[in-house]
Amino acid sequence: MRMKRTFLFVAAILIAFTACEQNEDMQLNATFNGHTYVDLGLPSGTLWATCNVGAENPWDGGDWFAWGETKPKTDQNGNYRTAYSWSTYKWANSSYHKLLKYCNDGSFGNNRYTDTLTVLEPADDAATVTWGGDWRMPTLDELSELCNECKWVFVNDYENSGKSGYKVCSKASGNSNFIFMPISGYREGSRLYKEGIDAYYWSSMINEIFPNTAYYIHLDTISPMLGNTDRFYGYSVRPVCSAPTDE
Repeated sequence: MRMKRTFLFVAAILIAFTACEQNEDMQLNATFNGHTYVDLGLPSGTLWATCNVGAENPWDGGDWFAWGETKPKTDQNGNYRTAYSWSTYKWANSSYHKLLKYCNDGSFGNNRYTDTLTVLEPADDAATVTWGGDWRMPTLDELSELCNECKWVFVNDYENSGKSGYKVCSKASGNSNFIFMPISGYREGSRLYKEGIDAYYWSSMINEIFPNTAYYIHLDTISPMLGNTDRFYGYSVRPVCSAPTDE
């Protein structure tokens, strides 16, 4: 595998690793459009889904999406093909400097193409398209808030599922409100890499300095980190919503 071209987002992220009780039951505040969410008591009021897009349980990785694409890339036999690459990325003409959308710098655009789009439109948001309603992918600010306003505790075997990840607990309401974010690996080309070692969750925003990249949160067995990288990678999506009407 070639080395990933990653531009780390340099910021001070204050992450508290105070232990959350691992045997607490998850407090599901409500269900919206058929999907449960948790109110972590965040200053923004953002509500976080309990599962990834494509997952049936909190510990499942779910599907992987290239940034701005709304379907995982599989062939008719259900196997991942050589598709998570610039050559098949929807919003580029086979190259990182030939972007077709979400490009504010002509040096990265196909035939010097530019637009003013820096945040995913609903039609290109995997959470919105798949789950509907007010579900969407989180912004960079919302990912940063999740880092700063919650306690992150690594769990090696969550609920006897055999899956590792982070229990993300509310500082405001204590251990009773939390989400679990599995370390589900990522896809490049036709392969799944580093399941149980690394995971990346997309934000809805490009890096305006390098528009061929988009922001994410990276999870490993040490700590979360914000960063940005090429948009063609297959990463996980954890939806958010803002004060939806309960079903």
